[in-house]
Amino acid sequence: MEKNRQGLLHIYCGDGKGKTSAAVGMAVRAAGCGMKVLVIRFLKTENSGEVEVLRSIPGITVTPCDRTFGFVFRMTEEQKQEAALYYQSRFEAAAKEAVQGQYDLLILDEILASCNYGMVRETSVVEFLKNRPEKLEVVLTGRNPSETFLELADYVSEIHMRRHPYEKGIPARRGIEF
Repeated sequence: MEKNRQGLLHIYCGDGKGKTSAAVGMAVRAAGCGMKVLVIRFLKTENSGEVEVLRSIPGITVTPCDRTFGFVFRMTEEQKQEAALYYQSRFEAAAKEAVQGQYDLLILDEILASCNYGMVRETSVVEFLKNRPEKLEVVLTGRNPSETFLELADYVSEIHMRRHPYEKGIPARRGIEF
């Protein structure tokens, strides 16, 4: 890794398929160049195809998501509060690990949705981003980034959905959509 490299902030957003895939590609590229990568997933289960293969790549750590709450719109208020406590503590632990573990790249997958749904306090994420180690590269994924996130970002790539099989009633397929 370059000695004087400055860590930048990437956002992969939009309503199209491929935000997580773009982040996974970046993780693989970074690990292939000897960088140390930490991947934290929010609002997702452990059964997504990329999880195990990422864990098998030297230099990449994917923290387990040991609790699943389902879709936010199906949660009761009590479940939302419980999920918010879990995801907020998950973010705080990830931020601490990224710094203490001296990672080069931190991927916060679906953190934007987590903030939009009130599962993670946006102010916590913003504070971390503003005070992170100078060389820590960070990727945020999800839909509808706030103006604050957009202003902080060095890269913003928006993936727009023009067509999706779901519109024809074709459900998500293992190995392709998850």
